[in-house]
Amino acid sequence: MATATDSQLDVEITVTETAPCTKQIRLRVPASAVNARVDMAMATFMADASLPGFRKGKAPKALLEKRFGPAIVQETRQQVMSEAYSRAVEEHKLRPITDPRPVAGETVPELARGSDFAFSVEIEVAPEFDLPDFSGFDVRKPTIEVTNEHVDGEILRQSYRWGTPERIEGPFENLDRMLGKAVVTVDGRDGNYFEAEKALCVVPAKEDEGKGALLGLIFDNLDKALIGKKVGDTVKVSTTGSDSHEREELRGKKITVEYAIAEAERITPRSAKELAEMYGVESEEIFREQVKDALEQRRDGEQRSAMREQISEQLVAKIDFALPAKLSEEQATRTLEQQRMELLSRGVDPASVETRIAELRGKSEKVAKDRLKLFFIMARLAEHFGVQVTEQELNGRIAMMAAQQNMRPEQMRAQIEKAGRGGEVVSMIRDAKVADRIISQAKVSDIAADEWNKLVEAKAKA
Repeated sequence: MATATDSQLDVEITVTETAPCTKQIRLRVPASAVNARVDMAMATFMADASLPGFRKGKAPKALLEKRFGPAIVQETRQQVMSEAYSRAVEEHKLRPITDPRPVAGETVPELARGSDFAFSVEIEVAPEFDLPDFSGFDVRKPTIEVTNEHVDGEILRQSYRWGTPERIEGPFENLDRMLGKAVVTVDGRDGNYFEAEKALCVVPAKEDEGKGALLGLIFDNLDKALIGKKVGDTVKVSTTGSDSHEREELRGKKITVEYAIAEAERITPRSAKELAEMYGVESEEIFREQVKDALEQRRDGEQRSAMREQISEQLVAKIDFALPAKLSEEQATRTLEQQRMELLSRGVDPASVETRIAELRGKSEKVAKDRLKLFFIMARLAEHFGVQVTEQELNGRIAMMAAQQNMRPEQMRAQIEKAGRGGEVVSMIRDAKVADRIISQAKVSDIAADEWNKLVEAKAKA
């Protein structure tokens, strides 16, 4: 926003805090500085101006001012505002998280020779807080041995993932997939809120206790709405938007989806032998060994993720500060997108990722605020530790995500860039490096996976 000039702008700066993490910046540029900037802009323009009948730089000043003066003054006004604001940010060491906005009830005056130029803006800034002693953090390291049962389960999952789809008419069973037109209405809003011509829906598995995702929302008893239905049927399901949904107009509102089923398919799973052939492996035995190796790598990743999650929880609990007054949809969306990238990088299949994201939307407002709080903490800690994300690390993470999703790295990169999620991938790498720095200073102890899962379940019910 700032424009380079030959001399530093003379400006009086007053910064006041009007709300938590909200600063009001009052700026006054004296008339002498206004005159100097307008004269400078006019002189620069005159030196390059070329009008018919006059040589370059020789057109009369009065003629140029009459014809181009207002536009030059307006451009100078924008430059003065930009430089004054940049000076305030630099001199007061502000850390803006929003673009400057006009103060309510105030207008920015026009710039005029011979008059002071005064205006005010308001911004939200990153919160300030003290860092705790990381040696006081306690971290549990879940341990588990990958068994034949785990290998069997993974092969079963892959057999359905890479199975053969067959078009069906119904009646539908668990795990059948369908496409249809979804029309969303929200209580208190006139008309349709949203429509999707080809919305994907999967009949929940038996172990999911009826819960399933549609359009990024979790619906209870989705299985009852779908099982036994057929192509051509229309079902209606409802849920309540969580208090933490990134779209404010959906928070606490009854959301109804009318779903007209247009087509459906059922997956015939591949055999282990067929999977081995698909991966180019010589035998089922070697394929099972490779699956076990992959599961052990995933276990190590999940183990590290569990430890990092504990660090995140303790950071939120130990560091206290007020959040910016306006929790924007953009900030809420950013935290969800980072969660999506993290799950994909851990090898979670896309359908399960969307279900997990839908579950996150359904968490309490406190959880949403904690996620936003963690965003600021991690950004501050990255500065504290001097953590940087290199291009090599970014490429490596994208390659890993691509391998987990059986894609080429360039395909995954293109997908990420198209969705505008590159920043979330960088933040994910940065946050992991920050958490690992803290883990290296914390007290770490092993815990059996079964015991760890019980603790996680108990925490989820609390």
